[in-house]
Amino acid sequence: MFGNQTLKGVVLVALGATSYGMLATFVKLAYQENFTTAEVTTAQFTYGILGILIINLFQRAKNKNTAVKATKKNISQLMLAGTSLGMTSVFYYLAVKHIPVSIGIVLLMQTVWMGVLLEWILDKKVPSMQKTISVIVVLIGTALAINIFKINFNDPEIDWSIGLIWGLLAATSFTTTMFTANKVALEISSAQRSLYMLLGGAIIVLIFALITQVTPFNFEIFAKWGIILALFGTIIPPMLLNAGFPHTGIGLGSIVTSLELPVSVLMAYFILNEKVIGLQWFGIFLIILAIVIMNIKVKK
Repeated sequence: MFGNQTLKGVVLVALGATSYGMLATFVKLAYQENFTTAEVTTAQFTYGILGILIINLFQRAKNKNTAVKATKKNISQLMLAGTSLGMTSVFYYLAVKHIPVSIGIVLLMQTVWMGVLLEWILDKKVPSMQKTISVIVVLIGTALAINIFKINFNDPEIDWSIGLIWGLLAATSFTTTMFTANKVALEISSAQRSLYMLLGGAIIVLIFALITQVTPFNFEIFAKWGIILALFGTIIPPMLLNAGFPHTGIGLGSIVTSLELPVSVLMAYFILNEKVIGLQWFGIFLIILAIVIMNIKVKK
């Protein structure tokens, strides 16, 4: 079915998506130890920047400085694009603070239809019937996956209204990140692009921390969760996805990345003991199906 290189790409992309899928559960565990969103994001981005910086230095030494270097324009564009990356982390972590992880990841996957809408507005590309069907399937799947008809907005333990807003804001900023990342400074290495986008995101995280951190900053986050969050959220996934996508192509790669959704829900189910009923699993299946429909090539 697959050639060796394609299979290699599928494995790399799958591992990258799986890493992303684990992230929210680790964040939730950090919250259970009373760490704040500011502490979590600061630790993740600090270690993430250090890790990607080391990778850049290693690649530079390996290539003997022959790689294309980023210009000032590249750097400014990537840092600007990276601000949406910082917003995504902040919004997503705020969302899972108020609602279950299994719901937060479903909201983040709204990038499927948001991307179609953004492409329509900015690139004037009218959605095809294939994409339109995918969007409808995503919306139906989302309604089932969050068990919308059973949501108790008066539940004292879950702040649904705030959580849903943060989750949709995370999806919006993530859509912006993906849209700009595929258009900005493509001539330089992915490691350089990742580094400058992280620096842009770090500015947002720093501003957020300065505004919201009202208690003394707990530096234990760096020892307890910082490295894990950076590895699974900032370092490993981009490396694996950038290495795998050239072998899978955008279509197959996008389908494989949808593994992030069931992995995130399974982690929440087994580790956080979040309740996930059959109807929600069916909704998750529909969202993955929509991603497959959107990316398969249909003969005219």
